[in-house]
Amino acid sequence: MDNVCHTLVGAALGEAGLKARTRFGAVTLMVSANLPDVDVLVFATNVPSVAFRRGWTHGTIAQLSLPLLLTASLYVLDRLRPARVGVAPARVGALLLLSYLGVLSHVGLDWLNNYGVRLLMPFDGRWFYGDTLFIIDPWLWLALGVGVWLARRVDTVWPARWALLAAGCYIIAMCAAAHVARGIVLDHWQAAGGVSPVGAMVGPVPVTPLRREVIIDAGDHYVTGEFSWFPLRVVFDPRQVPKGDQDPRVARAREAPAVRGFLVWSRFPYWTLEPIGGRARVTVRDMRMVGRGGLFTQSVDVE
Repeated sequence: MDNVCHTLVGAALGEAGLKARTRFGAVTLMVSANLPDVDVLVFATNVPSVAFRRGWTHGTIAQLSLPLLLTASLYVLDRLRPARVGVAPARVGALLLLSYLGVLSHVGLDWLNNYGVRLLMPFDGRWFYGDTLFIIDPWLWLALGVGVWLARRVDTVWPARWALLAAGCYIIAMCAAAHVARGIVLDHWQAAGGVSPVGAMVGPVPVTPLRREVIIDAGDHYVTGEFSWFPLRVVFDPRQVPKGDQDPRVARAREAPAVRGFLVWSRFPYWTLEPIGGRARVTVRDMRMVGRGGLFTQSVDVE
């Protein structure tokens, strides 16, 4: 999910009463809810961002170690800048508990969308996809934002608690809907005479939870489509998108470091070739991110 959502989750947990457990309680929750995204520093390097993001800082070791590092940092800050008279000092146990809660909420929310997260890094680089919520979900913003605002305005924990309950029910409902929608789409694909797909995604789209984007990996090509709840409908686009991965120039392009990095992340890659003089520009994209900017595209020129 985006960092606005992560921050609102941390803020809502704090306003629901958890921030009162220790000095720096609210800060701990909001910082830890964003902490795994420290991997954005990769943008300052030449490493393809998609190859690094949602990996090391979201995996098993990070889930265990990041809360410890944050707790240690806040404990040192508490010692360097003692609390005012009458204000209790930071409690290490409470800081650690809140840090773990924030970090795990981040990883769990990131699993919900179709970008993916490598939960087992560095032991296993496999990607996990919830295909449930779009990476920016305005309904979560609304529920959590209103809850935090009301809790601070009327100085009571109940608006934040109701907001967290509403957000949790929404997420559970969307998970169930995603599972059912996937089954319906695959049944329609088989009924239409399609071979068993190599892979499939029935993923979220922006703003509306009632429609979903469909991608079917049919072996040597992809088929896209749309699923909707009201009316209940599955529509497959008759146009096929060739993978284009059998050309020998593609094999050479795969050796380029930037392309290798892209393929670490790519779930539904497809290739296009464009002649440029005596060379060919080989471009790889991912079906999930068609038309969403150059960040999700890599090109290399080969003889």
